[in-house]
Amino acid sequence: MTADIPGAVEAHVASGPPSAPVGRGLRRNKVPEVTPYFWVIKILCTTVGETAADLLNEKLGLGLTGVSLLMSVLLVAVLVAQFRTRAYRPGVYWLAVALISVVGTLISDNLTDNLGVPLETSTVAFAVVLVVVFVAWYRSERTLSIHHVDTTRRESFYWLAVLFTFALGTAAGDLVAERMDLGYWVSAGLFALAIAAVAVAHFALGLDAVWSFWIAYILTRPLGASIGDYLSQPTSGGGLGLGTVITSVLFLAVILGLVVFLTVTRRDVSEPERLTPRAG
Repeated sequence: MTADIPGAVEAHVASGPPSAPVGRGLRRNKVPEVTPYFWVIKILCTTVGETAADLLNEKLGLGLTGVSLLMSVLLVAVLVAQFRTRAYRPGVYWLAVALISVVGTLISDNLTDNLGVPLETSTVAFAVVLVVVFVAWYRSERTLSIHHVDTTRRESFYWLAVLFTFALGTAAGDLVAERMDLGYWVSAGLFALAIAAVAVAHFALGLDAVWSFWIAYILTRPLGASIGDYLSQPTSGGGLGLGTVITSVLFLAVILGLVVFLTVTRRDVSEPERLTPRAG
């Protein structure tokens, strides 16, 4: 997907409410521009969410519930830091996304493994909750555009939506994998084709830019998970056998490199904001 997919979100932005003015005590947009870097890091974060959740559950000895509580506490701490910033900061933002990927995976795993909730039920439930978040967001702010995440209330809706896209993507991805038993690469190809179909629907058929973005955002979760499972799972199970440690470290290193690059170059910051002094 290119920057234009949801970013064509820009067409929607023009009709949305104005951003909060930049000034003392006020913030600029808290979300990066949708560029190829955005999609690459997002998919890498979803892969880390899958492999890191498995790794932590295996190595810490806290059980699925204990690991979930620990990662939730870490996520809350990072989100507090994210909310305290007055503009998009790549390091804080992408750390929040990586942690929310892990927590979203663990929420779905807890429902399935600990509570015995069928994947069909959890998939539908997460979809309903996500729709409720979107409806409440739109009724409150009259836009779902990620180009206007510049107030605390909009940012709260944004992160709630992100959390439930990860939970929904996890449940839906596991459901497809379990029911169809396609294998990791076939599953990855299937979800990649679904994302391509969204792009075609947007560019050729006029599917709304904002909905194109959020649908693609959901689909990147099972895509990244399929890639992560292929790399980490043993060869006897159809994987490459790298293990969760190597896979997680490898992807985290790539994410770190890209985040440092974006911090220095500000390639994912809108042009007007690049020309203004950085907010605290």
